[in-house]
Amino acid sequence: MRKLCVILLCLFIGLPARAASLISDTETEKLLTELVAPLAVAADIPDGRLRVHVVASDEFNAFVMGGEDVYIYTGLLQQIKNPSALQAVVAHELGHTLGGHMTQMSARMSAEMTRTMLIQALGIGLMAVGGDPSLGAGVLAGSGGIATQSMLAFTRDEERIADDMGVGLMMRAGLDVNGFIDVFQQMEHMTGVLESKINPNRINHPLTAERLNNVRAQIAKHPDYTPTNAPTDAQNAEYELVRAKLIGYLDNQDAVMTRYPAADVSDAALYARAIARMRSGELGAAHRGTSTLISRAPDNPYYHELMGDIEYQLGDYDASVDAYQTALGLTTDAPQIETALALVLTERRAPGDIDRAISLCKRALLTAPAPLTYWVLARAYDDGRADWARAEYYHMIGKNDIARQYARRARTSLDPASPEYIKSGDILE
Repeated sequence: MRKLCVILLCLFIGLPARAASLISDTETEKLLTELVAPLAVAADIPDGRLRVHVVASDEFNAFVMGGEDVYIYTGLLQQIKNPSALQAVVAHELGHTLGGHMTQMSARMSAEMTRTMLIQALGIGLMAVGGDPSLGAGVLAGSGGIATQSMLAFTRDEERIADDMGVGLMMRAGLDVNGFIDVFQQMEHMTGVLESKINPNRINHPLTAERLNNVRAQIAKHPDYTPTNAPTDAQNAEYELVRAKLIGYLDNQDAVMTRYPAADVSDAALYARAIARMRSGELGAAHRGTSTLISRAPDNPYYHELMGDIEYQLGDYDASVDAYQTALGLTTDAPQIETALALVLTERRAPGDIDRAISLCKRALLTAPAPLTYWVLARAYDDGRADWARAEYYHMIGKNDIARQYARRARTSLDPASPEYIKSGDILE
C-alpha cells in the first residue's frame, strides 16, 4: 500500500490548503497541449505560451487564467467524448479572454455592487461552464436588487459572446465546429430537466437549449466551411486512452468495470482495467493486462510506464527500472516518468543508482518543478542538500513554516557559495 501511495503521488501534485489539486501526467498533458495548440495559433498566442493544467475535480468545467493558462477538469475529460468537443470548450474559454470579459466584469461590479454583492457575484461568475444551473439561483437566494439582475444579464451576454467568438476561433484554427454542438447536446442531456424548472433570468448562463440554437445558427452562416485541421484518427485514439487512464485512476473499481466490462477488449478498456486492478492490489491481473497492451503497441511509452508502476509494487526493482527506462527511450520531455524512475533508483540503491536519481531529478525540475521531485531528491541526498530539498518540497505544497525550518537547518551545513544555500535563503525571505 505504501508503494501504491507513492505511485499516486507521481500522478497528483498537491497545491496549498483550500486549493484544488493538479494532476501531473506526461501522457495527458502532451495530448491536451497538442489539441489546444491550433487554438493558441488562431488566438495569436505566442508559440509555447499556452499551458495546459489538469485539475483533479469531478466538475464539468474548464477555464483560462491570464490568457495563457488553460485549466481543464478531470470531470470534463471523463465525460467529453471526443477531442473536437473538448476543443470547443477551450475555444469558448479563450473567447472570454479575447473579449476582455474578466476586465469588463470587474469594472461592472465596481460600478454596481456593494462589497457584499461583489462577493456573491464572484461566486456566480466562477460557476462552472455547463455546471448545475441551480447553483446560480442558490447563490442569489435572497440577494435581489436591480444590481444583481444587471450583473446576471451582463454575464449571460458574455457567455453568448464567448460562444460566438469560440466558434470563430475554431474556424480560424480549421477545427471541427460541430464540437460545439456535441458539447451542448451533452450538457442538455445532463441538465435539460433541471433547466426546464429554472427562471432563465435568475442564472448567469443562457439556458443550454438557447446556446445550442445559437451555435447552430452561427455555424449555418458558413455553409461552405470545411475543417482542415480536425483531430486525426491517432489523436482520437489517444484521447480515448487518456480518458481511460483518468477513469482507471480516479473512479472506484466497480465503476471502472461497469464502464469497461470484461467483454470490451479495446485498448482503452484494457488500460482502464489494468490501472484499476493495480490500484486495488490485483497486481497479477494488472500485469497481464499491461503485457497485452505492450504486445499490441510496443512503442507506446505510457504502457511501459504503467508496467514500471506495477513492477515497483511487486517489488521487482530491476524490472521496474527497465520498464521506466524503456518508456523514457520512447518519449521526450517526460519529467513525471523521470521522477518515477529516480524514486525506484533511490529504493534499489545499486552502484550508481543514487547519482543517476539525482541527475534525473535535476533534469525533471528544469522541465516541470514538482513537489514529488524535490521529495525524491531529498531521499537521494545525504548531506545538507537533503534539508534544502525538503524545504523546497514543503514550500511548494504551501507548508511554509516547515519549509523555513528545513531551510534554516540546510544553511547550517551548506557552503554559503552553493546554489542550495542561496535557494534556502530565498525560502527564508
